[in-house]
Amino acid sequence: MLRVKTRLGPSSIHGTGLFAAEDVPEGTVVWRLDPAVDLRLTRAQLESLEGPGAEQIRKYSYKDLVLGEYILCGDDARFFNHSDAPNCLDYPDEDGGSTVAARDIREGEELTSDYAAFDAEHVPYRR
Repeated sequence: MLRVKTRLGPSSIHGTGLFAAEDVPEGTVVWRLDPAVDLRLTRAQLESLEGPGAEQIRKYSYKDLVLGEYILCGDDARFFNHSDAPNCLDYPDEDGGSTVAARDIREGEELTSDYAAFDAEHVPYRR
């Protein structure tokens, strides 16, 4: 669940992005898995889904490096875009992990993560 104020907007990185709606100081927890908001799925559960809704879940979920389960953020955190030089750092752990501001982030700046830091199935984009 997001822990800071954010908004969605057009991204220069990819489609829709997640933007800080307030200044975020370095070290602030930006996101933390919350079972009341975020969905955890096994591979079997993910594969059993059908139809357009299943496509959406597959598109926005990721396989957690530590848990080995698929995580679908239930809020706008699913709109974090990838960066090789992200302004947020991800720390997977047995409780689902957290995302922390790597530096001071200004209001209006897009929030980014390195997908390889938390997604066991991340394939770098072709350049």
